[in-house]
Amino acid sequence: MTRTVVISGGGSGIGRATARCFAADGARVVLVGRRPDALARAAAELPDAVTVPADLATAAGARQVARTVAEECGAVDVLVHGAGGNGGLEPEPADVDRDDPLAVAEHDWALNFRLNTLTAVLLTEALRPRLASPGGRVLFLSSIAALRGSGSAAYAASKAALHPYAFDLARELGPRGVTVNVVAPGYVEATEFFGSGLPAERRERLVGETFTGRAGAPGDVAETLRWLASHAAGHITGQVIQVNGGAHLGR
Repeated sequence: MTRTVVISGGGSGIGRATARCFAADGARVVLVGRRPDALARAAAELPDAVTVPADLATAAGARQVARTVAEECGAVDVLVHGAGGNGGLEPEPADVDRDDPLAVAEHDWALNFRLNTLTAVLLTEALRPRLASPGGRVLFLSSIAALRGSGSAAYAASKAALHPYAFDLARELGPRGVTVNVVAPGYVEATEFFGSGLPAERRERLVGETFTGRAGAPGDVAETLRWLASHAAGHITGQVIQVNGGAHLGR
């Protein structure tokens, strides 16, 4: 039976790589994101893909996804939360005074929680009634920053907030046969997270923190998500799986 896989942030980076993984297994993929052009490019690589341009930081956007899924797919077998970012690529309102520390904190923290936490919560709640029971899978993308901090406390905190939400969902949905897990990547190249890229010195430092001696790739994370969504991982729930080459342990 064909599975339906909903992927937020499916137009680029890890989300796009994850879509390819599930499509290769014969799943029907629903790509969700704010940029119709990026979704269209990703969907062109996949058979029978559905795209839903939507702002998941709003209830209206989450409802739009739920309506499309109800009309075209029915149940959701796998829900992958790949949408998010550190806010660095978002346009900044003209009224933010960068000389005022409180104004900066207000903007940065609200933005990061909207991008990384609210998007995941609203989409999950919108699709919760449609999760396949038994056999459904909910997968959140967190970050190594949630476990050890980073240069942006707002980003790290917004990712860390996903963990207790996922743990509560695991308790609530477990009796339905639905598992809920979190994947926390480290430094991953070939994504839009760092915009045009990192300075060579910072990249060298991040790679040097790993035990494997290399940067992560979108496929490293995508394959982990694929496994967690498989029947083989059916007794794993409420976990945070780290995909960072050992960097979380420090050198």
